[in-house]
Amino acid sequence: MDQSLLDTMRVVALPTKTNFRGISVREVALFQGEHGWGEFSPFLEYGYAESAPWLVCAIEAATKPRPQLYRSSVRVNGTIPALNNPVDIERIVDSFPGVQTFKVKVGDNLPEDIARLAKVKSLRPKAKLRIDVNGNWSVAEAITNLRAIFENIGPLEYVEQPCETVEELRELKEKLSIDLKIAGDEVLRKAADPFAVDLSGAIDVLMIKVQPLGGIARAHKLAEHHKLPVVISSALESAVGINYGLQLAASFEDMNFDCGLGTGSLLSSNIADLPIVDGEIEIRDVEPDFAGLEVAPDRFEWWKNRVMKTAELL
Repeated sequence: MDQSLLDTMRVVALPTKTNFRGISVREVALFQGEHGWGEFSPFLEYGYAESAPWLVCAIEAATKPRPQLYRSSVRVNGTIPALNNPVDIERIVDSFPGVQTFKVKVGDNLPEDIARLAKVKSLRPKAKLRIDVNGNWSVAEAITNLRAIFENIGPLEYVEQPCETVEELRELKEKLSIDLKIAGDEVLRKAADPFAVDLSGAIDVLMIKVQPLGGIARAHKLAEHHKLPVVISSALESAVGINYGLQLAASFEDMNFDCGLGTGSLLSSNIADLPIVDGEIEIRDVEPDFAGLEVAPDRFEWWKNRVMKTAELL
């Protein structure tokens, strides 16, 4: 990694509105290059090898020209964390104005999952619902739980990563008697080589996240390789990372799903504003405002060391 790029690094701490994946503050490193700002924000528990594609993406964003875009704004879904308080759920739903699709986190407790979905459906009865299980179910649990959700809530747009492995997803697809698309996220993102994974007969939709998969150019190569419909999602990034995800989504000529790029609504502070207007976010030049958000010196040094250790693997 070029030293001049490292010298531009700023690190911010962005508080979340609610606990999301166990996170109440999202730390993010940013770099400025000739083509703008790039974001490096692997979750704190990730090792250097798992963080490497995230750094490749940050360098690409800061130093490479933007791809051809087919649209100037992107339709987004709302993201509902694993909340159980109806008031909290309503507050989060309200933070996604005009959104016509909601992705609801499920997988730990079936009655609570159904109640959460029912609450979202009651608030936005015309919205499509999709669920994200993060690979938490066995095949048998997935069959039982998906049938129960189908009976209580009705059809879903798709279920994301219901089981952990490709083999389990393939078995689930064979045994599942209801008409339901399966989307894959971790099955690609966590693979040692995402090009080597055989997804045939396992999933219907490919979830792509720009940072974990190494940037826009590599994301397109993966989409071309696997030849599946894609949906773009975020990894709870700052406005810089979200804007790069929006550019990835807009660089696909066909985008038939609302994208999971509205997660800025889950942050109570951000470095820039990317408002959701009528269910869409406009792509724009993001100029970060760091006021009051930068981390303490010891956290900055932690991130600088992390970047340098990760860069050694590139």
